[in-house]
Amino acid sequence: MVASALYLTNGAHQYGYECLTGMAQSKGWVRRYFKAFCKGFFVAVPVAVTFLDRVACVARVEGASMQPSLNPGGSQSSDVVLLNHWKVRNFEVQRGDIVSLVSPKNPEQKIIKRVIALEGDIVKTMGHKNRYVKVPRGHIWVEGDHHGHSFDSNSFGPVSLGLLHAHATHILWPPERWQKLESVLPPERLLVQSEAE
Repeated sequence: MVASALYLTNGAHQYGYECLTGMAQSKGWVRRYFKAFCKGFFVAVPVAVTFLDRVACVARVEGASMQPSLNPGGSQSSDVVLLNHWKVRNFEVQRGDIVSLVSPKNPEQKIIKRVIALEGDIVKTMGHKNRYVKVPRGHIWVEGDHHGHSFDSNSFGPVSLGLLHAHATHILWPPERWQKLESVLPPERLLVQSEAE
């Protein structure tokens, strides 16, 4: 009986030693993994932030101002769009582009509208205090597709190009609405005179 007890005690010490060795090895593995994770994290986060800030991001469109182009179902569903920052990095936009911009009235808010006129163009307004407006240098005229339900240049006037955020290029969600967004002017919003003329 004594021999058995000694054997069990010896076995427990041997087992305990093997456990401690295994734990030390596993702690070394955990430490290496954590160190590699931290290195990867501190590289990946700045890369991801730079990509989202400079190249492209995804955003959900709220409201009815861009119907029927965006959110045709009204409040029942919201379109998710791809916003391409790279395309507007040099403030190069065309008439008909759908763009995201910082709201001139609330810098905390981003709005999405269609570019109707570029600098130098004369546009016939819809509810603005002036019937015709010549878009000043460094500005654009933007409107929602759903007139009367849009807070746009007809309310706040021409928008500085410096407020441009991104160019909406595709609808990504819902899947049945996946499509490229075309840069077209609505037929009723043709210019009175463009700078090119």
